[in-house]
Amino acid sequence: MNTNKQKLHELTRNREEYVKNVEEHQYLTFLLSGEVFAIEVLKVKEIIGVRLITPVPSMPSYILGVINVRGNVIPVVSLTNRFSLEPQEATHKTCIIIISSIIEGDATDIGIVVDMVNQVYDILPNNIESTPMFGSSLRKDFIQKIGKVNGKFISILDMDGISNMDEISKTNDKQSI
Repeated sequence: MNTNKQKLHELTRNREEYVKNVEEHQYLTFLLSGEVFAIEVLKVKEIIGVRLITPVPSMPSYILGVINVRGNVIPVVSLTNRFSLEPQEATHKTCIIIISSIIEGDATDIGIVVDMVNQVYDILPNNIESTPMFGSSLRKDFIQKIGKVNGKFISILDMDGISNMDEISKTNDKQSI
């Protein structure tokens, strides 16, 4: 009888592990200087066309300034500048992805300029691996994980880590314009 309970327990544990490994997570992919990156879809609030960005004095080059989105001031970050990638000429495909990020414990909207939004991928947990300690020109705290899609690896960015900067919190005015 005890053996049956052990088998049942093992089957239940195996089922839970199976369910955990087949639950897909969605990631939005985009291009920066010809490289493909991804962020969790749940962090994306909206995607908008490029608009007038108002510069903010004394900010690092990767903080382009702020934009007004429906009366809210949103800081805009250039990931190309932040990652020291070769900038591309802006095209009709260049856009701003508005994401929700955690800065100093508060949910804050941030815009990131990308060369082009690619597509959304459903990635199984068994196709997601920890960030390797080598092989990327990006700082390790910028990459959350590595996803495998169609035999290729995609860096899944840690937007909270990238946007956890004092400079951004200084530009984010929670007041309406």
